[in-house]
Amino acid sequence: MSSPPRPVDDDRRAERLLRAPAVAVLLIIAVIVVGVFITAWPTYRENGLAWLGSGGEVDRQLDAMINAGANPGPEVYYLRAWPLIWATILTTGLAVLIATVTAVFTAVFIVEFAPPKVEAVLVPMIRLLAAVPSVIYGLIGILVVAPWVNDNLITAEQRKSVEFIIPLTGPGLLVATVILTLMITPIMVSLVTEALRSIPRGWKEGALALGVNRWRAMWSVSVKAARPAIVAAGVIATARALGEAIMLAMVSGSKGFAPQPWDGIIFFFEPLRPLAATIADNAESLNSAALRSSLYAFASLLLLSTFALSLGAYIARQPLRKYGIR
Repeated sequence: MSSPPRPVDDDRRAERLLRAPAVAVLLIIAVIVVGVFITAWPTYRENGLAWLGSGGEVDRQLDAMINAGANPGPEVYYLRAWPLIWATILTTGLAVLIATVTAVFTAVFIVEFAPPKVEAVLVPMIRLLAAVPSVIYGLIGILVVAPWVNDNLITAEQRKSVEFIIPLTGPGLLVATVILTLMITPIMVSLVTEALRSIPRGWKEGALALGVNRWRAMWSVSVKAARPAIVAAGVIATARALGEAIMLAMVSGSKGFAPQPWDGIIFFFEPLRPLAATIADNAESLNSAALRSSLYAFASLLLLSTFALSLGAYIARQPLRKYGIR
């Protein structure tokens, strides 16, 4: 008569069953990454890393790739994508900076000062905003925010001063930053709120017992302890902003132009187009070999950036493990 299976054998069998899909997911990711870099290789081969810099008009370079067809010569691969990279840095950096400040103060209010009835309404609303599709934000930006900026903030003198360089019609850096901030702030608020709630209450109560007011106790104890989670939330929001394509294609002005801070107030109204939006705008022209390679080169840069950000988020969260925050 055979003996019943031991619990250890069951655990090993379950481990093998769970390991298989995990390995499969890793293999799929590896295949995707390798495929992206293989397709992008002609752009790297013909330009080296110089395609990350400036030189000429990037929109004309992309148009030349489209018109070259399926069998382009080496000269068609010429690319200088700095305006697109700078646009990505600008929109993402400004949005994450504003969202971080807003999220921290909002999370502190929810955890420490919001009445229960207000919290019961506010928290579900924030979670709902975090789940809204990006195209909805894009519609709000292009139909509401951009026309308002065009009618109320951009003057005729400002339009005339740059009319031979770029059009000022509303969509641009300001609108893209505002809408992107609205998109990523709810995500950050949710993460920071959970981090603040996970800080041991005894720490804050100890500060209160010493005579510190609620605001100072919250800021000097709970927020200070949750700094790794705040950094991780910022990193995750940055990765989300880097990959946003459809919304930014709608509200950024869709022009390969690099806004410069020394242009004054016009800087905020100048059109631009980040990397992800450029990929979305040119997706229908992938039959062109040169353009396909260039778009995959953009994708490879975004992949590397996202990987670095994910690694940064993991490292930033490690100090919180001793408090039970995963």
